[in-house]
Amino acid sequence: MVAVQRTVPLGTQVAAILRTRIVRGELAPGARLTEEALADEFGVSRGPVRDAVTQLSYERLVEVQKPRGIYVTGLTDDDVEQLYSLRGALEQLAMKRAMMVTDDARWAPALADVERMARAADDGDHAAFLAADMRFHDLLYELADHPRLRAAWQQYALTWEALLQVTVNHDRDLHEAADAHRRLYEVIRAGDPVIAAAELQGHLAGAEKRMRLELDSRSAP
Repeated sequence: MVAVQRTVPLGTQVAAILRTRIVRGELAPGARLTEEALADEFGVSRGPVRDAVTQLSYERLVEVQKPRGIYVTGLTDDDVEQLYSLRGALEQLAMKRAMMVTDDARWAPALADVERMARAADDGDHAAFLAADMRFHDLLYELADHPRLRAAWQQYALTWEALLQVTVNHDRDLHEAADAHRRLYEVIRAGDPVIAAAELQGHLAGAEKRMRLELDSRSAP
């Protein structure tokens, strides 16, 4: 039985675990899930399971086919393209607005996360790197001072975090990724929107490429 924390909504926890399994390929497309089996596995009632399924259905990671059951849809190349193109559009706007913030104090948390990524790379600590990476990008939306834009990011943030977990764990050496975030931070702070936009585009394109390589490896004989 998978242990869950009682301080976090149960449906959120169930969704997080299933999302990770799906994005990692541990649950293959076409796999059938049942509320009863999931409730037994997580030691919860069917209510949290339904909440989790509703969220994953919204993210298009599962499909509910009544009365047949719940089926994993997984990730295709098209899904990856859509997710990263959406993120690129949102994050370019967030970055453009964030660049108008010149107060060093407001940018201090982003610099701290860049330093955390560097230390995590030295330590080979993928979990710490992932946490700092997500905080760094989330801060761009916070600095953008655009609540609707940040809400749009947060709708898919957990999906992007699951993708990032796969791509981060794909890299044995995290120094290149840490250096990429330092460059991104520096060009943003330098204030040239054209250079910053190109750096962010390349940054996300690299992540998308690594995710596609992961999908290709799963389909290889």
